Amino acid sequence: MHMVPIKNRSPLTMEPAMFKMIVVAIDGSNQSIKSLTCAIGLAESCGAELIIVHAYVHTSDLRSKDEYVKLVAQRKRAGQKIMDDVRAQFKNARMVVEENLLEGPAAEAILTVAQTRGADLIIMGTRGMGSLEGLFLGSVSTKVTHEAPCTVMVVR
Repeated sequence: MHMVPIKNRSPLTMEPAMFKMIVVAIDGSNQSIKSLTCAIGLAESCGAELIIVHAYVHTSDLRSKDEYVKLVAQRKRAGQKIMDDVRAQFKNARMVVEENLLEGPAAEAILTVAQTRGADLIIMGTRGMGSLEGLFLGSVSTKVTHEAPCTVMVVR
């Protein structure tokens, strides 16, 4: 087999220009904060745009209207608090940052944003969830790594 080298590229290194659009998933956990720190550094070095995604749990509409409205507002406030805390980390950042606070399953929210925005990379944390797969990756990170339209970096 004859291999032709690709000009200016080593298989063991990543070129900074490789990533232009990075999605980072946050949930407020220590692992997601580590992911955010990694994403900020990588986005700055690549000159990439950073898209922050947080999804709060879907609220069942089988409740009374008052309960439903109250629960949605409560979940939205909690998600906005996470976004506000994250925003504080961008005071000195030199990049374009977009925030997405979405309702629904986290994996689907991350995948949808990555797909619709043409992300080159998804960065997210991992945490055990109790299943056999969850011993190594959480259920959200497992689903994202299997279904993502781009490279996924899982930060421990």
